[in-house]
Amino acid sequence: MNNATARVRWPGKRLDRAFFARPAPEVAPDLLHKVLASRDGRAGRIVEVEAYVGAVDPAAHTYRGKTARNATMFGPAGHMYVYFTYGMHWCCNCVCEGEGQGSGVLIRALEPLHGIELMRAARRGLKADRDLCRGPARLTQAMSITGAQDGIDLVRGTEGFAVLDDGAPLPAAIVAGPRIGIRVGLDFPWRFHVAGSRYVSGPAR
Repeated sequence: MNNATARVRWPGKRLDRAFFARPAPEVAPDLLHKVLASRDGRAGRIVEVEAYVGAVDPAAHTYRGKTARNATMFGPAGHMYVYFTYGMHWCCNCVCEGEGQGSGVLIRALEPLHGIELMRAARRGLKADRDLCRGPARLTQAMSITGAQDGIDLVRGTEGFAVLDDGAPLPAAIVAGPRIGIRVGLDFPWRFHVAGSRYVSGPAR
């Protein structure tokens, strides 16, 4: 651990590799109420996620095999996979299972916790804090996550970002259903969100 990392006071305990080294549909609901944090003080509670499962899932980027774009998803569990979509937005994922599997969990929405002024600065012109991280593209902008973070290790936390357990219990109620914004793989109920949360990006039943 270098000195810069040692000085980071994460608002919780970093999740270990074993947490992520499981099938993505198991990891996804367990990520709810965990915290995505940056070493600059920005942090948000995860309230909405989607699982993607390699070769069995036509909606997964890895469905047709490994490419230069999706290589991180075939790497070790606990790393961040970042991709560019619609020619304008970044989205971030936690890699799951093990090397060669091509599975992960897309983080779709956060409830802002810390560093809110920095989030506002990153999302200029926004009027409502509710909307800072309500959606996968919004949260990457608010957290300043770009392609430069593709492949970083969330477990070690040495590259600026980590996923933490701050002691918050799992949600009292979790809703599972079809994923959003896809045209295939609609039979998989792999979108999970905190029931009733005003911070989720889609219907919050």
